[in-house]
Amino acid sequence: MYLTPEVKKDIFTKFGKNAADTGSPESQVALFTHRIKHLTEHLKANKKDIVTKRALMGLVGKRKKMMEYIKQQDIERYRAIVKQLGLRK
Repeated sequence: MYLTPEVKKDIFTKFGKNAADTGSPESQVALFTHRIKHLTEHLKANKKDIVTKRALMGLVGKRKKMMEYIKQQDIERYRAIVKQLGLRK
């Protein structure tokens, strides 16, 4: 399993306020990014897996909406999360 509780706790600690901060937009975007990277690697090996491709597109859309929310709230937080995650924005 690629997304163990330890990995989640590490993501939430790094991008949220603490390990129990699962609701902040930054921590959610970081979790979406982790899942997107995993699914992208899966699709490189399994090109015909249409269900996973559809799930990946849904995650990308969720992340995009969350990033737009952060951008509307505070542009500096947006720039910081883009830089930390290495997103192309």
